[in-house]
Amino acid sequence: MLFFKQFMKTRLTISLLTAAFLAMPLVVKAGPPARPVPHKPKVAASSVVGNAQDQAVLMARDAFRAGDVAKLNKAAMATGGHVLESYVGYWQLRLRLEERRPDEILTYLDRNAGSLLAEQLRRDWLKVLGKRGEWAQFLAQSPFLVGDDPEVTCYDLVARYQSRDESVLAELKPLWQSPRELPESCMAIAPVLLQSGQWTDAQVWERFRILADANLLVAAKRTLGFLARGEAPDPKQLDMALASPVKYLERPLADMDLKKRGQRELYLLAVARVARNDPSLAASYWDAKARTRFSLEDQAYALGLIATNAARKLMPEATGWYGEVSTLGGDAQLSDEQLAWRARIALRQENWAEVRTAVERMSVAGRNDPAWIYWLGRAYKAQAAVPGTPGLAAAQAQFTRIAGEHHFYGQLAAEELGVKPPLPPTAAAPSAAELAAASSEPGLQRALALYRLDMRTEGTREWIWTVRAMDDRALLAAAELARRNEIWDRAINTADRTVASHDFNVRYLAPYRDVLASAAKARELEEPLVLGLVRQESRFMSVAKSGVGASGLMQLMPATAKWVAKKMGMTDFSQARVHEPEVNAKLGTYYLRQVLDDLDGMPVVAAAAYNAGPGRARRWREVAGGKAIEGAIYAESIPFNETRDYVKKVMANTMYYAAVLGGEARTLKSRLGMVMARPEADRVAATRDDPTP
Repeated sequence: MLFFKQFMKTRLTISLLTAAFLAMPLVVKAGPPARPVPHKPKVAASSVVGNAQDQAVLMARDAFRAGDVAKLNKAAMATGGHVLESYVGYWQLRLRLEERRPDEILTYLDRNAGSLLAEQLRRDWLKVLGKRGEWAQFLAQSPFLVGDDPEVTCYDLVARYQSRDESVLAELKPLWQSPRELPESCMAIAPVLLQSGQWTDAQVWERFRILADANLLVAAKRTLGFLARGEAPDPKQLDMALASPVKYLERPLADMDLKKRGQRELYLLAVARVARNDPSLAASYWDAKARTRFSLEDQAYALGLIATNAARKLMPEATGWYGEVSTLGGDAQLSDEQLAWRARIALRQENWAEVRTAVERMSVAGRNDPAWIYWLGRAYKAQAAVPGTPGLAAAQAQFTRIAGEHHFYGQLAAEELGVKPPLPPTAAAPSAAELAAASSEPGLQRALALYRLDMRTEGTREWIWTVRAMDDRALLAAAELARRNEIWDRAINTADRTVASHDFNVRYLAPYRDVLASAAKARELEEPLVLGLVRQESRFMSVAKSGVGASGLMQLMPATAKWVAKKMGMTDFSQARVHEPEVNAKLGTYYLRQVLDDLDGMPVVAAAAYNAGPGRARRWREVAGGKAIEGAIYAESIPFNETRDYVKKVMANTMYYAAVLGGEARTLKSRLGMVMARPEADRVAATRDDPTP
């Protein structure tokens, strides 16, 4: 009953939106972040007017957050001439934006043209204009918007569709096919397209599948409100397929009217829901008896879901299911993400023909990802002696494409060519004039002031916006400015953006090196590995705290820090001390040493364990037949996107720190080594006293 009410409400909302949409007048588009204390960034005092004005800015911010107009206006009176005066002005306008006159907003946009806040205010205003249907003003401002915002984009499509702009349909399609909820403004166009016959129920079911696969169930249900009358499935059966898919599939096939599209979609939905947790069970329901009631396209769709979920669980059976998809002629239905998992499970089996098949069937964008450029090269190399295959020259051509790039796969590709990836020549240090230009850049001045006022999130946004279009020389000067002000994360990230002129001494800074080197030596850890891990975890910002509560240089979770402190016999430990660089380094290196010892000293597995927990890192070592696999294959086949990216970056960082510090010259491939399947003793160890999964 609840779903039925929601369903009817959705239909009513869509109807009202559609009616309002059709009633709109036609408009022609116009115009164009005693005991030692955590390190805080050091910022020059000359970048602001004075402490009293600082306090006024902070009062204005607090008033804005509280929605207190009177207090905000009072504080604003004391901020004239402050480097953050534009922030106060933005807060004043934004607090009651719906009530502001266009000339007030336009004056702010003109006065602060090109700034981050002008961009944000224009974005906010466009949403107000779109909601009101004030299309002339909207179309006058929308061409100046920088970046993508789904809600504004959808309003723009609405406005243009009124003027019979047929390109709207092509632009709406990728939004419609994206696995995310869309604003009502976009949803208002869909019924018009359906009623006009440009779209059919097929597009509705297409989006339903995409949203259900992404586990966006509320949005998936709402999408069914676009179906033609009588075509939506029974709400109770839909809820059963979602919440109790096994129960749904246990019903006799004879009790299901699979001749109807809605019933077939619910069966496919239930199979997909089961496959998320148990691909083998899902495959048992997708037997020959069930399949014959579905088209070949639907059969391939279901098998693709089963195969991909199995590959994510590192099940070797996935390869067979992908093979069935090919037999059904369904390879074209597989997304790049599905093909990537087809390649990953094949890598773990050293099935190079299957790796090649998966990568070559990706889109152009997919094949141009450095990971798949490298692995396709490896597949060509492994099959060089097989008649009819591209051969060794093709493999070398693939490696050459990325061998000069400064990342995990760039290093591996260079090694395949027999070249030691050198550090690029160090660019000339920024001149006095270049540093002066960086110091006088208004956006960087605002960012430094924000950091000094402990408004790290705002400061980071301001910094990123300001450096986004800088050339290499300006980036190096901005990175040096951040380094001198001890804002290590901005120094590293800004130096990381250079294209042709590089300074890896800044890109791979090592603040707190003495503290970290001492802690690493005490635990017999390689210094570059520790630095590489810290760079990825916190960018050396001791005040860093993640959204899930990990803190300090080595980003320790509270439970892990407490557990390690107890193991170390640290009697004066408290959670507040985790931000102290020396304490954090001692705790973090102790834990990393523990993880390495438990995982047979394999850094690539230890890095995975540091991010996702030792239990998961152990499970990911399982390979059919108990075979050892390359460390690079282990890294590429990690099921979690975040951990997979993390491990690659930690290992690449380790290489660069070894080079910058003049350490032992070892290849990345040798550092990655071979990952052995976990022994029986390791399985027993999984039950030990361990603070992580």
